[in-house]
Amino acid sequence: MGDSGDSPSATAEHSSPNSLGKRPHRHDKRSRKKRKLLLSSETETCIRIQTIKPDSTRTFCSYTRKHTDSHFQRQDRIRTKSRRNHSWQQRKWTYSQQHHLSNYKDRVVIVSYNILGVENSTKHPELYRDVSPKYLDWEYRKKILCKEVKGYQPSILCFQEVDHFDDLNEILAKDGFRGVYKARGGETCDGCAIFWKTELFTLLHEENIEFQRFGLRNNVAQFCVLKMNQDPSSDEATERRSSRATTSRSLLVGNTHVLYNPKRGDIKLGQMRVLLEKAYELSQEWGCIPTVITGDLNSLPQSAMYQFLASSKLHIHEHDRKEISGQIIPSTYTAYRSPHYMTRHFKNRWTDEEIMLATGSKRSCVKHHLNLCSAYAEVPGSSNVRDEIGEPLATSYHSLFSGTVDYIWHTLDLVPVKVLETLPMHTLEKTGGLPSKEWGSDHLAVVCELAFTDEGLEQD
Repeated sequence: MGDSGDSPSATAEHSSPNSLGKRPHRHDKRSRKKRKLLLSSETETCIRIQTIKPDSTRTFCSYTRKHTDSHFQRQDRIRTKSRRNHSWQQRKWTYSQQHHLSNYKDRVVIVSYNILGVENSTKHPELYRDVSPKYLDWEYRKKILCKEVKGYQPSILCFQEVDHFDDLNEILAKDGFRGVYKARGGETCDGCAIFWKTELFTLLHEENIEFQRFGLRNNVAQFCVLKMNQDPSSDEATERRSSRATTSRSLLVGNTHVLYNPKRGDIKLGQMRVLLEKAYELSQEWGCIPTVITGDLNSLPQSAMYQFLASSKLHIHEHDRKEISGQIIPSTYTAYRSPHYMTRHFKNRWTDEEIMLATGSKRSCVKHHLNLCSAYAEVPGSSNVRDEIGEPLATSYHSLFSGTVDYIWHTLDLVPVKVLETLPMHTLEKTGGLPSKEWGSDHLAVVCELAFTDEGLEQD
């Protein structure tokens, strides 16, 4: 296009009576005003056309192009600014209504997150059919993962599928976190990691489980005993220190990633049994301290595995071995609730070897000694994001699966203050599958704030 001298208004002005030095007629003023309005209308039309069809041929004047470009640049800045905190702003906190929360002073925010191992993302492309390769790139994902969890202002981070621990450690150290890592054995190279805010906690003890030592595959679990640091400038902290046992503000954190294979309910149940046995042993050893169990349990909320954690025992002959985790959903899925469902109804019965792996003995009942509650199930939420049990509708979403497998369990000497809701299903569906531009894994983090109770502690 030409410069502004070739504009329609300039051409009209040279042919008007005013160009001959005559006084402009009132009619001429109205004509020029009408042409000015017409030009303004044409300019606005050009802008609207470009907004609707940004790839159309540009046939408008330089003013229109400049104005339109600035408009799009402004919109891009708005979108960019919105994306900065988009990950955690989309998710809302739901507060507990069951407790007088003002009575609980010592609180911790715990995050459990399967961050999607790099090797797993490349080995299983069928899970990410509709995901752009750039959103699977670790260099991209690690930045938004760390930025996301930082937005939750966590005290403790429990990660699964970690195969680039050094990268995470370097980034999170800048925000005051220290971490420990336990890799799986065998051909796989991912593992579990626990990070804690060093200004809040001191590590007293670290211990790991290699399940292969129990004949239960090469998955791992890790434990950390963390002692809450007291603020030396706080008079209240001084009072607490003098009036309570030194173990009263210590915490046992367990983190694991249970075997995926849906058909091996015996292995999955055995792994959880060993983990809970060790958790109880450590909690007793350190003075009956509060315990938190986190991780990707590869089991649905409606499963027998969930029932085992919640009720502390499970009669395995009342369940089909391949349906322990609920990943293979039969037509009579809820039948496990009925004690009348006997072994003869199941296609996949238990062998003596499988019973031994699941229970650690020849008995058909498996038990644990921790009184556990699920943080999410204790804080009522909307049916828009929760199931009938109270767990999230989905903590994992990709091409072949949508459901909840990630949890935070805790003992009764802790109470949930709030939980971070996951995303509604319609929002997840719009992504086309995770990870995405805004979410760095095919899982969503589960997050809660837990408060220490004072039950059983001596008071002044």
